[in-house]
Amino acid sequence: MLGSLDPEERVMAEEKAQKENHLAAKRKAIAVCNQGVVQKLYDVISELGWDCYDNVTVEIGGTQVSGIDVGEEYNKKWQSPIGTRKYNKDAFIIIKNQDRRDLTKSEPFAEGEFKPQHPYK
Repeated sequence: MLGSLDPEERVMAEEKAQKENHLAAKRKAIAVCNQGVVQKLYDVISELGWDCYDNVTVEIGGTQVSGIDVGEEYNKKWQSPIGTRKYNKDAFIIIKNQDRRDLTKSEPFAEGEFKPQHPYK
């Protein structure tokens, strides 16, 4: 029968399309890195004095996660299922050095030490 795919063929076609999209995304990432981003990153890391043994994490900021349960019947153009992550156009990469974080808590002022310029009325 023309135009009909068996379920196995559809799954394999979807997997192939996902692999091609992943490969295209990796090529774009390499192109961005070749624009001098990696060298700038090296320069900033050395300027900050980070060590090769530091615990460094990479995260993505500028995202949103759907928190509304829309049910099974929903408008796919405007809504997304609960837990779906979307990346904003201005998403950004966060590089954190966990070993150099200051986790000490701030201490309140001692009694009578806090003297603001404009006292509350």
